[in-house]
Amino acid sequence: MIVGVLAVIFLATLIRSAFGFGEALVAVPLLALLIPIEVAAPVAVLVSITVALVAVIQDWRHVHFPSVGVLFLSTCAGVPLGLWLLSTWPEWAVQTVLAVVIVSFSLFFLLSRSPPRLKNGRSAWLFGFAAGVLGGAYGMNGPPLVAYGTLRRWSPQQFRATLQGYFLPASLVVMGGYWLAGLWVPVVTRYYLLSLPVVVGAMVAGRAVNARFRAERFLTAVHCGLIGVGIVLLVRAWGG
Repeated sequence: MIVGVLAVIFLATLIRSAFGFGEALVAVPLLALLIPIEVAAPVAVLVSITVALVAVIQDWRHVHFPSVGVLFLSTCAGVPLGLWLLSTWPEWAVQTVLAVVIVSFSLFFLLSRSPPRLKNGRSAWLFGFAAGVLGGAYGMNGPPLVAYGTLRRWSPQQFRATLQGYFLPASLVVMGGYWLAGLWVPVVTRYYLLSLPVVVGAMVAGRAVNARFRAERFLTAVHCGLIGVGIVLLVRAWGG
């Protein structure tokens, strides 16, 4: 079982290190097939904190700190609305709406001859708020942040580093919640420590992949990844 857990963590960390997002769709669902979900979720968040911390230390010059601050604070403001949606809307409806928005945005970006571009960060709060809503409703705050980064035309290095700058405090808040809920138990620490060598290897490989991307190809890969996210959500919503 431990080999399977480490393989999942390696794959999720490789995706996160290369693109700056996307590990949530891999780590928790696959880990939950091998270990209890109340163990899988904290382990995934601890790995997320580690990846984000290392990335920020290495690439802090590429982090767009003004955007990080606005995105994080507005995310905190959007979480209550997301929790309200979670408690009032059917899960399949939340997933379907999220999937349609994600796929439509990415298809428009890929098929448009002159995709839209944000020249400044005045609208960052809107994307951060949307991330908070989606995070509170479904634990998936990445897509609005990815959309914002692509609209700003950040380089692959700045895109990756800025997203990690955002996910570091966000993941720390989530881990604090797990600790208060009593979910940080010894078995979580054990799996996390065992995974560290795998995490380091995946971060090195992911960083190398990120460095090889040209800006245009990187944006295409990111939006193809988002379309994949949307398809997975639709399958979950309608296929169970």
